[in-house]
Amino acid sequence: MARPLRIEYPGAFYHITSRGNERKDIFRDDKDRERFLGYLETGVARYKAVIHIYCLMSNHYHLLMSTPAGNLSQILRHINGGYTAYFNKRHKRAGHLFQGRYKAILVDADAYAGELSRYIHLNPVRAGIAWRPDQYRWSSYKAYSGKAAPPRWLTPDWLLLYFGKKQTDAQKAYCFFTEAAMAEAGEDPLKKATSTLILGKGDFVDGIREKYLGGKKKGRDIPALKELTKVSLETIIAESEKELGSKPELAKKAALYLSHRYSGRSLREIGERFGIGESAVSQASRRFAGDMKRLTMRRKVERIRKKLGMCRVKEWRVAVGITLAVSAVSSFVPV
Repeated sequence: MARPLRIEYPGAFYHITSRGNERKDIFRDDKDRERFLGYLETGVARYKAVIHIYCLMSNHYHLLMSTPAGNLSQILRHINGGYTAYFNKRHKRAGHLFQGRYKAILVDADAYAGELSRYIHLNPVRAGIAWRPDQYRWSSYKAYSGKAAPPRWLTPDWLLLYFGKKQTDAQKAYCFFTEAAMAEAGEDPLKKATSTLILGKGDFVDGIREKYLGGKKKGRDIPALKELTKVSLETIIAESEKELGSKPELAKKAALYLSHRYSGRSLREIGERFGIGESAVSQASRRFAGDMKRLTMRRKVERIRKKLGMCRVKEWRVAVGITLAVSAVSSFVPV
């Protein structure tokens, strides 16, 4: 079984989540929660983790974290491994506490940190265990609202600076930004991710791919590489409609072409979404490629492709035999 892909470099910013095995509780009482926060504190002190946001739910947790030392795996081994040992000993149990390895999404922080922080802080409200985020004790929201002093291991200042230079003004603006979304459905911003690995704009995703699709070893992480190239068909359709909204039939043809050439999805998946057969997908894509001989159309389609950060399917076929040698790229700086 292939190991999950881990993209690590100094200064990387991540959304981290880890769930209980079989969705069982990982926190049974406040003592457990306090101990888990203790592991966050030692993760900061020993491994230079920077914790920006946290929220502890009953059977999972969320973190927004950056890694100046590029050592995500080391930090999470300390947090999850140490807490599992404590939990098993205290509750007289054995075996896995967490469901598989943690999930780490590499984030374009400038573009998405605020939206992600809001989503995380509203978790208790959406779950119905608090009316307001400042009523929930086990998140970083009170530190952001100014209703509690942040623990010394939490770093709220970086994100608050996006909301104002003066601390009190920034706290008020952040609370307004967060609580304004309480009445909304609260769609998970991670659904906007280009893949299950990266949440970022096209240039950010292209920069990651450029650096990591040229690894030096073969045979590892092929499923992760495949996933990295995939963009949802719904996202492709939506972006095509934005670019070509005044011409819905043309937008549909462009979306089908992009899905066929760039999404990494099967002909069957594409055909089912567009209501046509598998052979018709290829035929329609070829016809549209002929239409793209016009410069204006080619430019519009290329804008959609770049915005979604999609690479060509044939480029992925070259890359699938390549390992993303994560440990060998510690000097990478994202664009």
